[in-house]
Amino acid sequence: MQHLRRAGALSLAALALTAAGCSDGNDNGAGGGNAVPFQELIDQGVTRYLGLYSPMLSTPDGNVINHQFGEGDGPLCLNGGPYTMATRDEGTEDLMIFLQGGGACWFDFCSATSSAAPGIPSAGILNPTLAANPLAGISTVYLPYCDGGLFASDADVDSDEDGTPDRFHRGLHNLSAALDVAVQTFPAPRRIVLAGVSGGGYGSIFALPLVRQLYPGVPIDVINDSGVGINRPDDAAFNQQVIDYWNIGGFFPASCAECTVQGDPTGFLDWQLKQDPDVRLGMLSYAQDFTIGTFFLGIGGPAFESILRSAMAELESRNPERMRSFIAPGASHTFLLGELDVAVEGVTVGEWVESQIDDVEGNWNSVSE
Repeated sequence: MQHLRRAGALSLAALALTAAGCSDGNDNGAGGGNAVPFQELIDQGVTRYLGLYSPMLSTPDGNVINHQFGEGDGPLCLNGGPYTMATRDEGTEDLMIFLQGGGACWFDFCSATSSAAPGIPSAGILNPTLAANPLAGISTVYLPYCDGGLFASDADVDSDEDGTPDRFHRGLHNLSAALDVAVQTFPAPRRIVLAGVSGGGYGSIFALPLVRQLYPGVPIDVINDSGVGINRPDDAAFNQQVIDYWNIGGFFPASCAECTVQGDPTGFLDWQLKQDPDVRLGMLSYAQDFTIGTFFLGIGGPAFESILRSAMAELESRNPERMRSFIAPGASHTFLLGELDVAVEGVTVGEWVESQIDDVEGNWNSVSE
């Protein structure tokens, strides 16, 4: 693909890091970014596990390397098993960091993938030989999802109250450890595509400040598939309970009144975009996504659609140069790993993602039906 360059040029990341270190400003206005993006979240501790963990084993499997972390106080899956992630070096200057989905688990509900499998699935935008894949051949960091807490959680829970923890919500440990492998393996990408599906879509929201901390100054294109940040409307108590249960309060800036317990994600996502002018955000969802709207949130398709359409329109109006959405009719769930040919207004998912990545002025537009 023309938009994927082969490695060779030096990144400006080191220069940007040096410049960022000269100021601790955190202007949250609409002026367009801060000397140190997400400094408020860094001060609140979201990067506390970066640099702490190394894989116990790194095992090649063809052109994929599987990295497994040891069990203990660090990275761990929900069931207490080891966390594994993978890298695939294709020799490109561009890098994709992909966050898998797999449910969620909180105080009175649990339906989540609880273990991590090695390898990288050969599906959709992860398939390097798929002709319809706009990211075929890109170097990839693949993060399985197994913490039940959207890659942000940091709490061990004794759910059966027998005196011993039996749910290990270690998402922030897993995310931090995997991103450390990413920056060690791919230290100087020209551009990063941060993509996630379902729980990994939500996870991409939480991962963004950590990716930026490790890759200062590198342009980041976020592709959020079906994890756009919607929560239960008019139920601040529930939303706060989940935040407390997973111990993820540090991801919500204290200075942002719009960013915490409401169901509409507009304020939080707008805050993120205002932090960093080198981030662009592509959001994909089915209009009445059953998995998120009905199964997990319990608000039903019509209520989900109402929040979705309002939030996407408002977010784009606040950030007209850097945010677009793809809203398809129906109640299905996710596109990137199997539905690249779904079309809205004559534009397929694959074409829409390619228009974001190619960054030709006027080609990347919001579409909805």
